[in-house]
Amino acid sequence: MSNSENLQTARRRQKEGALNGEKVEQKAHSEQSALNIADESKPVEQQEDKEQFLATLNPRWRNWWIRTIFTWFMIGSFFFILYLGPLAVIVLIQCIQIKCFHEIISIGHKKYQSLSLPLFRTLSWYFLLCSNYFFYGESISEYFQGLLTHEHIILQYLIQYHRLISYGMYCIGIMLFVNSLKKDFYKKQFALFGWTHITLLVIVTQSHLVIQTLFEGMMWFFLPVSMVICNDIWAYIFGFFFGKTPLIKLSPKKTWEGFIGGAIMTIVYSFVGVYIMCQFEYFTCPVEYNSESKTFLTSCTPAALYQITSYPLPVFLHYPVQMLGFEKAVIWMYPMQIHAFFLALFSSLIAPFGGFFASGFKRAFKVK
Repeated sequence: MSNSENLQTARRRQKEGALNGEKVEQKAHSEQSALNIADESKPVEQQEDKEQFLATLNPRWRNWWIRTIFTWFMIGSFFFILYLGPLAVIVLIQCIQIKCFHEIISIGHKKYQSLSLPLFRTLSWYFLLCSNYFFYGESISEYFQGLLTHEHIILQYLIQYHRLISYGMYCIGIMLFVNSLKKDFYKKQFALFGWTHITLLVIVTQSHLVIQTLFEGMMWFFLPVSMVICNDIWAYIFGFFFGKTPLIKLSPKKTWEGFIGGAIMTIVYSFVGVYIMCQFEYFTCPVEYNSESKTFLTSCTPAALYQITSYPLPVFLHYPVQMLGFEKAVIWMYPMQIHAFFLALFSSLIAPFGGFFASGFKRAFKVK
């Protein structure tokens, strides 16, 4: 074979190799593209699978799964905020306050929206600002003494004269309201003025008291809130599986079985929850602001309320206890567990009627 033939053969093989390489590369590229498309389609397919799963359920069980998912999401979010510390909890309380105020004011505005009353919404939010300035000024002067230094001159004057400033701000609000009065609508405007002030009394005052309670110890905030949540969850579970007897006409889905079951589980939670929380200073110590580190501190020697104590049992239980082999007829528990028991009773017997009240309120204005 001549050199020219060898050269042609080599070139032909090189060309064939290049073509084969391109084919392999194209095949690999197409396979990778297919994998990428499959990966991108997985979330969509998973979402479709979830929707199909919910669609196959009857409305009762669909509602169960939706509530379960959102319940765990909300509980996780709440614990995350609790983990961030007292300041995050205060911000949460403030956000809830603003949302509640907005909902109630919107109901009043919706009822008289067609009248085009001037400055109603503006004045409502202005009075909310005045109320918060007054209450937060009280809290800062009581719990944030470290801020009142020469380094914060403006803040020092705002806090020192905050009651006078609050009074002046309120007077300005009254003047703006009087100036906004519209002929033939005086009665309705004064009704809305009263509506705003009742809302402020119910919403802002309570949120201020909740914040003050928080500074006495995170347990005093977390325990009652978690009890209401616990009662609501267990009342729904017992009502879902065992509910047959209607509790109240205002809420036809509420049952006696759910009401009683929720109460029992809330009492159980109160004892177990307090026992766990008493192990952590974060829950038992008052919240204090440290001006040097500019952080909130929750460390202290636990008060007697959070230290385990022995309590003698009633006389009629002495003999049965001795029969069981115990030398002393006493029970060891935290004093806070006694407080928790009565808080659990309140959360189980009284708190649900707050929800019924809200239902009736919404039905009265055809919101629900």
